[in-house]
Amino acid sequence: MSFRAATGGEGAAIAAFLRLYLDQAMFPLSNLTHHGMGREGRYQMRFWLREAGGRIVATLGLSAMGMVLPVLPGQGEGDLRPLRDMLAGEAVEGIIGPVDWAAPLQSALGLTSAPVDHRADEPGFALDLARLILPADPSLALAPLTDARRPLALDWRARYREEVMGTPPARSRAIAAGDIDTYIARDSHRLLLCDGTPVAMTGFNAELPEAVQVGGVYTPPGMRGRGYARAAVALHLDQARRTGIPRAVLFAASDAAARAYSAIGFRPAGRMAMILFAPGTRIA
Repeated sequence: MSFRAATGGEGAAIAAFLRLYLDQAMFPLSNLTHHGMGREGRYQMRFWLREAGGRIVATLGLSAMGMVLPVLPGQGEGDLRPLRDMLAGEAVEGIIGPVDWAAPLQSALGLTSAPVDHRADEPGFALDLARLILPADPSLALAPLTDARRPLALDWRARYREEVMGTPPARSRAIAAGDIDTYIARDSHRLLLCDGTPVAMTGFNAELPEAVQVGGVYTPPGMRGRGYARAAVALHLDQARRTGIPRAVLFAASDAAARAYSAIGFRPAGRMAMILFAPGTRIA
């Protein structure tokens, strides 16, 4: 059977399937869990399903902001080609997913030659939080991201978007402002303080009872090389562990980041593609 559009009543079945691929499906599963199905707001989801033997075997998720989130085990480019007609005319911001799912999907959707702001193939990592390694420096502590700290966080997030995500400087600050407002509303991010001075930022870009996904880790240039990023991530994960969350996943934007995450216990877990298209990109 080919793909078909999911109905609003299939959310529970889709969530059960996505949990089978938890490490790879944190974005679509978290969006579905917290925001539901639909096309209002930035994070609501629509899905297209493929079934075999009466069960879901693959999903393509599309967030209301236009992020394509594939969970496509065993699907080749030929299997995915019908999705192009189904999604024709849809605005797309990007594709995020394991490399071996994202690459054939980009081709099947006719987006191989679409203009790209950022493309990365990043190593994925996973950690059983029982094995988390915590820093021993008593001068370090986490603080919530609040309105009082918003100007600093906004500046750091704009720089992160430019350095890591390739966002053009002309657009980075406006996009970062929306990001920071979301972080404050969700209480998803933290600042690392060293003797009371902010030195790094970390956060979770997807949160579930089963796991959290680390994202948005940033240390300003003058503070790098001192272990602040790994300490920020470790202390935030310790907070999550204390609430009963057993697992964490992430993907690293650089070799330095990969070394930092390995130092607190993370182990390699596949590779993730992040493809961010230029504004105005649509599936034709």
